[in-house]
Amino acid sequence: MASPEPRGLVPFTRESLELMKQHIAKKRSEEHQEEDLKPNTDLEVGKELPFVYGNLPQGMVSEPLEDVDPYYKDKNTFMVLNKERTIFRFNARWFTFSPFSSIRRTVIKILVHPFFQMLILISVLIDCIFMVMTDLSNWEPVLQNTLLGIYTFEILVKLIARGIWAGSFYFFGDPWDWLDFSVTLFEHITRYSSLNFIPIFRIIRNLRILKIIPLNQGMKSFAGILIHCLRKLTGVTILTLFFLSVFSLIGMGLFMGNLKHKCLRWPQENETEALHNRTGNPYYIRETESFYYLEGERYALLCGNRTDAGQCPEGYVCVKAGTNPDDGYTSFDSFGWALLALFRLMTQDYPEALYHQILYASGKVYMVFFVVTSFWFAFCMVSLFLGIIAMSYEEEKQITAENAKKTEPKFQQTSKELQEGNGATETKTAQIEMKERSSASGILSLNVVGDDAVRRKEELKISRKGCSLCWYRFAKTFLIWNCCPCWSKLKEFIHMVIMDPFIDLFLTICIILNIYFLALEYYPMSEETNNVLSTGNLVFIGIFTAEMIFKIIAMHPYGYFQVGWNIFDSLIVFHGLGELYLINVHGLSLFRSFRVLRIFKLGKYWPTFKILMLTLRNSLVTLKDLVLLLVTFVFFSAVVGLKLFGLSYKECVCNIDKDCHLPRWHMYDFLHSGLNVFRILCGEWIETLWDCFKVAGEFSCISFYMMVILIGNLMILYLFVALVSSFSSFNTTTTEEDDEAKNLQRAVARIKKGTSYVLSRILCKKQSAPKETLDKVNDVHVKENISDHTLSELSNIQDCFSDKEKSRGTEKNTMTENESRSLIPSPSVSESVPIASGESDIENLDNKEIQSKSRDGSSKEKVKQSSSSECSTVDIPISEDEEMVYDHEKSKHLKSVSFLTDYRQRSLPGQISRGSKKGKVWQNIRKTCCKIVENSCFKCFIGLVTLLSTGALAFEDIYIDQKKTIKILLEYADMIFTYIFILEMLLKWMAYGLKAYFSNGWYKLDFMVVIVFCLSLIGKSREELKPLISIKFLRALRVLSQFERMKVVVRALIKTTLPTLNVFLVCLMIWLAFSIIGVNLFAGMFYECIDPISGERFPVSEVTNKNQCESLVFNESVPWENANLNFDNVGNGFLSLLQVATFNGWITIMNSAVDSTDVNMQPKFENNIYMYYYFISFIVIGLFLPLSMLIGVIIANFNRHKIKGGSNIFVTVKQKEQCHAVKNLMSEDSQKPVPRPRNKFQGFIFDLVTSQVFNAIVTVLICLQAITAVIQSDEQSPKMDTAHYWTEFTFVMLYTGECVLKLISFHCNYFTIAWNIFDFMVVIFSITGLFLPLMAGHYLVPPSLVQLILLTRVVHILRPGKGPKVFHHLLLPLMLSLPALLNFSLLIFLVMFVYAIFGMYNFAYVKKEAGINDVSNFETFGSSMLCLFQVTIFAGWDGMLNAIFNSKWSDCDPDKINPGTQVRGDCGNPTVGIFYFVSYILISWLIIVNMYIVVVMEFLTISSKKKSKTLSEDDFRKFFQVWKRFDPDKTQYIDSSKLSDFVAALNPPLFMAKPNKGQLIAMDLPMAAGDRIHCLDILLALAKRVMDKDVKLEKVLSELESGLLLADPFKITYEPITTTLRRKQEAVSATIIQRAYKSYRLRQSDKTMSDIPMTDGDREVQAAKEEACFDKAEEKSAIRSQI
Repeated sequence: MASPEPRGLVPFTRESLELMKQHIAKKRSEEHQEEDLKPNTDLEVGKELPFVYGNLPQGMVSEPLEDVDPYYKDKNTFMVLNKERTIFRFNARWFTFSPFSSIRRTVIKILVHPFFQMLILISVLIDCIFMVMTDLSNWEPVLQNTLLGIYTFEILVKLIARGIWAGSFYFFGDPWDWLDFSVTLFEHITRYSSLNFIPIFRIIRNLRILKIIPLNQGMKSFAGILIHCLRKLTGVTILTLFFLSVFSLIGMGLFMGNLKHKCLRWPQENETEALHNRTGNPYYIRETESFYYLEGERYALLCGNRTDAGQCPEGYVCVKAGTNPDDGYTSFDSFGWALLALFRLMTQDYPEALYHQILYASGKVYMVFFVVTSFWFAFCMVSLFLGIIAMSYEEEKQITAENAKKTEPKFQQTSKELQEGNGATETKTAQIEMKERSSASGILSLNVVGDDAVRRKEELKISRKGCSLCWYRFAKTFLIWNCCPCWSKLKEFIHMVIMDPFIDLFLTICIILNIYFLALEYYPMSEETNNVLSTGNLVFIGIFTAEMIFKIIAMHPYGYFQVGWNIFDSLIVFHGLGELYLINVHGLSLFRSFRVLRIFKLGKYWPTFKILMLTLRNSLVTLKDLVLLLVTFVFFSAVVGLKLFGLSYKECVCNIDKDCHLPRWHMYDFLHSGLNVFRILCGEWIETLWDCFKVAGEFSCISFYMMVILIGNLMILYLFVALVSSFSSFNTTTTEEDDEAKNLQRAVARIKKGTSYVLSRILCKKQSAPKETLDKVNDVHVKENISDHTLSELSNIQDCFSDKEKSRGTEKNTMTENESRSLIPSPSVSESVPIASGESDIENLDNKEIQSKSRDGSSKEKVKQSSSSECSTVDIPISEDEEMVYDHEKSKHLKSVSFLTDYRQRSLPGQISRGSKKGKVWQNIRKTCCKIVENSCFKCFIGLVTLLSTGALAFEDIYIDQKKTIKILLEYADMIFTYIFILEMLLKWMAYGLKAYFSNGWYKLDFMVVIVFCLSLIGKSREELKPLISIKFLRALRVLSQFERMKVVVRALIKTTLPTLNVFLVCLMIWLAFSIIGVNLFAGMFYECIDPISGERFPVSEVTNKNQCESLVFNESVPWENANLNFDNVGNGFLSLLQVATFNGWITIMNSAVDSTDVNMQPKFENNIYMYYYFISFIVIGLFLPLSMLIGVIIANFNRHKIKGGSNIFVTVKQKEQCHAVKNLMSEDSQKPVPRPRNKFQGFIFDLVTSQVFNAIVTVLICLQAITAVIQSDEQSPKMDTAHYWTEFTFVMLYTGECVLKLISFHCNYFTIAWNIFDFMVVIFSITGLFLPLMAGHYLVPPSLVQLILLTRVVHILRPGKGPKVFHHLLLPLMLSLPALLNFSLLIFLVMFVYAIFGMYNFAYVKKEAGINDVSNFETFGSSMLCLFQVTIFAGWDGMLNAIFNSKWSDCDPDKINPGTQVRGDCGNPTVGIFYFVSYILISWLIIVNMYIVVVMEFLTISSKKKSKTLSEDDFRKFFQVWKRFDPDKTQYIDSSKLSDFVAALNPPLFMAKPNKGQLIAMDLPMAAGDRIHCLDILLALAKRVMDKDVKLEKVLSELESGLLLADPFKITYEPITTTLRRKQEAVSATIIQRAYKSYRLRQSDKTMSDIPMTDGDREVQAAKEEACFDKAEEKSAIRSQI
């Protein structure tokens, strides 16, 4: 079919150039016209020309064409297309050759040819391959010269084709061309110059790797996006550096020199020499054996002089001596090292080591410093980075969507035009291209799941078009089996059988059993178990093979292999058969590991798994260029590390290792350099940085590491945000199920139907109850359920009295009751608290009271509807989350109550008369109980008792037996608390009834806690029940039900987390696959022979296997030990993978895996180095991707409930009001202005201290004071100490002077401003800190006290209105999220408290080793909290778990006597320890993730409000803040002359820049007498201007007007006498009339003077008059044009 004619493709000629020049000249003459055109995103350089422009004739290939993008019509450019329709753009102005020059045209053809691009790409890839090689001594120069020639030729081609200039589309206008030119030029200089540039050349040449980026358009686009994102991160980076500097200075003030405190043996053998050294230089004593070392530790034990710091053993004294730990690289002795330590804490890299060092040297009280820095500071900074990256990503996503919307109508219009002609085929292709471009034009458009069906059809059409006729004949002949009628009947029968729902159910059960069999493998495994598993494997292979064969018969091979899941099933079958064939071949453990693919067969019947995998596939396809960019950066960093530090590691290896062996983590070869870069990106960088310091110096190492950390983490975070955004639209309720999943449902439904039929037949035979008994049962049933049902439900129950369907109604009622027992309020079920049926007093039900209370809309506290007594009208109050449910169900409850009254009056007249007296007494008792339990004082008392009972648990540590008095008091307190809570429970039972009590989730929790109290008391009374005491830690859970903030957070967490259970199972299945692979690869290979003397592993040259190890005989038996974390079974594999996922102990696990050789063989150093790839695969596939899935689905649930609730679901109603107060507090003008004093002197000082210059001077002083603190160091001279003292004295005096000046000018108003109070306190404490050492001595007062006090003034930089606005915009989301974060903090503290008590009961006496030491242990409550804080930030829990793993006689002593207690032994319990740490990690991770989500979503909310054309409360507040300055008397009016200045002083979006008088006149504002304009009229007009045609405009304006009238109800109404437009017209008209009259008078005077002869002076006067008339005429014409 003929192709359509090219649309818009015109050759570029000299006439085209002339027309372009004329267009440019015309545009310059019309400069006042604004240019609205923007470049078309579909016609960008590097993209393919859309098909709507027609096919490309051969004559136009690689030839200059006129640009089809209208934006470039006046940009002096032309376009060139190659054979692949790729767009190239060049500048038409020439600085080398004309665009019509044959030389330039030839070079352009070379440049745009695909072969040229391929040549450059292949050259770069070859260069990259040979960069990683080290042995190229013979032919390296030839290769380098060849590649250099190719790069030089490329630059010459680009220079001639593009031109030498720095504008757009010139050679030097592209930064990537600049990079190529610089690298090539430098390479030529180093090649042909005599200067020695070899070290620099090794680094500069590596930049050649980055040439891959511009050769790929997608990678180039993502690089631009990341650079744009990096610009937005400038403010966050500056704020992070600011806080890092501040905390570094605080760390210097607190810990300077403390890490040099060590335990020195005293007295020494040579006391004179030691004392001489100490007095000569008190800061230095050599690291010798005189220091005390713990067993297995490399560095000396640190100590401190505080009582809570580390103490030295007997015979040792704590002195400041030697160097800092970690070879002197960990210290706070100078600002640089302190900054590195704080950056390490912020990134949470090995923080537990620094944590222990500081607590040993300074004291446990400084845990507060680590809580602030390593948790809150790190959390806030990471939240800010994530928030900005998420905002940037959403902006790019919106831009992509907008561009797609703009381009889609163009494609539709073009396709219609083509359809009118003869191009039907091309129309279809254009539509296909339109769909592809609309889904793929945006690099970041991830919502492509909906177009999957369309894409499949199009791909199928394209694939069919590409197939030859021979293939169709082959498929029809050999792949479609239609032999004979008998075969067809057999095929139909097999199709009916294999597609039956019960077959799918059977296959699903087989898959689950196969997974179970795969997970059963362990080491050491008996022969019998091995045979069972082998037999099971054969059975499952047979079943899956039979399934494949039957499906091939039923569907034909052609149809079978058209389905992706069938192809996957066939691969599994072929793998199983191949495994059977190679069963006797040794060393195929990796091949056997592919058995885990059978796990994913379950996904065929699991809709959640399929939709997640589909979303992941589409996301990765869209983000493939970003992934390639990340891989390129990792490769580049690895090569740079290899070239920069490789030789240094080899030459200076003895600085790292005493045996001069390369360590595991080095950069001498490319593999280890790449592994090192990957480790840095995982967050583990500080230890390898110390090694780098030893071999290559500090400057180069820090530069390289910071580059990898910052740029690499930016890419990872952006990729993570993109993946999370794609999964945030996941919804399990909208997933479509295919035939396999529906077959499972059909099979289950058939089983249920058959079971119910059999049961109904059996029950019908046995039913023999008399009718009277049945009626009584029905009566009771109605009484129990009458309060929980609506009118229609009760009528249904009455109909069931004589029907056999009563059981079904009972089932529904039971389901309703079960739903109401959840902690989450269900919108479909009212959470009423009825009184039990046996206690009902129906005769006294006061329906009028119920109805009046139900209709009372002005009541302060909504209550739930009553069930069966007057007492229940004061039932349990509805919480904030349930108010919407109450309003929704209000009418339904009223109908139910009215029906209830009629029903009871009709059916129970006799019962009312008989039980009225008893009922009144019982009713009064219950009323009294209700009043008691609902009393606020009673609730406060119970809350206080709850806190006391929870706090009492903290005293029961290992020293409780030594404190007899406290122990006795605690025993009596437990009894009192138990009785109080039992009494409270009984009162609530009386008040609400048992049914109501146990239908509330929080009351169930209280009941459980009461049971715990009783059991703990019983355990104390009997010795055999003593283990019951250990469950006392559950008492603390009662705090949840007593405080609304925690209840809100728990409810919200359940709402956002429970729906993710299905996704969590998918992630667990991925982990199961990796665990099974680990068992197949490493089972039984982590054993090693340990030297009992040194504690190190024997080398392979001495011990090669287990037998040789056991044959060695020393002083004690040599152990053949297994690693604590191994892959001997699936459970241990899960635990090992969890440590890898949290990056705790993962280096040890990887070392064991890499050194593994075989079962019962001694490990060898890096024998199996490629096993690193197993862990890299797990971190990427098993950690990064599942984490993005889980967080994305949690965000989806968060947004879903946020839309329902209308705001943050993690805060209470009061806290929502506090958020508004925080907004006002963060505003620039939140403080009331201080009136200026009337006294001249005070007024002068007032003007001085309130001026901008004075504030700038104070800010400079604050910065100078911080700089003086920066230059300090630990070993500075006495002169520096003196200079620093006088500098501090000077700053104190200057701040005192500032305080005095403000006191003089502000008077009492000085103390009405919080910042002034803060400054005053700083001055007072600073003066006290200066003179207190003179009176109390320097030993009692820290020398850095004044410095730390003065340093607090740096917070002035963050003051709203005073500091940079970017800080204000960054801190606002954090401040708005603060109430929710505080609620989360309370919940985290409660969880830590519960687990700390549990740890004290179970691990208090564990042997101190590994992660449990004198600082971090479970002996006391404080130490337990220290341990759990480490686990909260995922630091050091592997060491604590290793200590708890000591449960064997060889590792611990179960009969060890613990002084002061009756408990014996120091062994741990591995099972309890695993449960303890794993459960705590999961709970804390869940809470912390939701904290991040709250802050990031607050960022996105603020960003979306700014972009939307609407006005917020903050905009109105800022409007009135500016209004106060122009209307100080609060008249609500402003003079029209000030209107222009007023609107120019407003903040966006109400802001109107000058000149604005014309716009203000056009707004036609009403004016009152005296040319005054009301504030409401101005605000309404500006709001209309901003919101334009928004549908919400009228609503906002009406609310605004009503709100203003309510704020000032006594405002005098006024009638506008005119408007601004009318007043301007009147003024212009008056001017015209006056000038016309003056000109008339002038003409009349000229007539009278014409008859009189004029003198020279008269002529001059006449000329002046004529000139004035001419000027007036010009002004008149100007005024008319303005009108």
